[in-house]
Amino acid sequence: MEGTKIDMELKNENMAVQLINVSMHFNMSGEKLDSFKEYFIKILKRQLFFKEFIAIDEISFDIEKGDVFGIIGLNGCGKSTTLKIISGILKPTKGSVVVRGSIAPLIELGAGFDMELTARENIYLNGAVLGYSRKFIDQKFDEIVEFSEMKEFLDVPMKNYSSGMVARIAFAIATITHPEILIVDEILSVGDFHFQEKCNKRIEEMMSGGTTVIIVSHSIEQIEELCKHVMWLEQGKIKMIGDAKRVCEAYKNS
Repeated sequence: MEGTKIDMELKNENMAVQLINVSMHFNMSGEKLDSFKEYFIKILKRQLFFKEFIAIDEISFDIEKGDVFGIIGLNGCGKSTTLKIISGILKPTKGSVVVRGSIAPLIELGAGFDMELTARENIYLNGAVLGYSRKFIDQKFDEIVEFSEMKEFLDVPMKNYSSGMVARIAFAIATITHPEILIVDEILSVGDFHFQEKCNKRIEEMMSGGTTVIIVSHSIEQIEELCKHVMWLEQGKIKMIGDAKRVCEAYKNS
């Protein structure tokens, strides 16, 4: 009966994302080792012991199509792990995950970039990773550069970029089209106020166009301003979920 119940819950076509009873466990070394040599010797001798770390513990929630959904909580509470599960980067230890729509994930700045290459080269490389054709990037290249404000640094290897400069390029590429689901992990907290305002405006444009947006940010003010609904995670469990202002107010007063 339980399996039938879950199957029925997952058939709600109005939901962009559904997680039911999702958990994510990691095996972590139970001792500190000083070198890879010591690590492999202990593995061969079966002397290396692991302890289980539960990053996400039996969480269930739905995100409606077109919603702007925030995830808040202290460091280590499971926010980024949840985003990676939704994006398909991580496969949960147990539970059911359904995602309906194309995803543009802005997770881990620099992922999909070759830092030895220039920004110009990386625009094409990262565009290919996101499924864009070279012809499409040719058409959108000037728009990407204009939004990122990195024209003067296009032919500089990205290893010389600051994290904020990388964020500008990554955001400009990922949002050049309107994906059905946009996943943003802290990128709006990087860069100056002017660029953050540009990011907010572009996300608002996506919201008006029906894109589902999922945001993790340490800026509660930013979450309150942008999001309709918020989930508060604490030690891998859902502490509270609901209207953005109500959840954020409870979080600030905790």
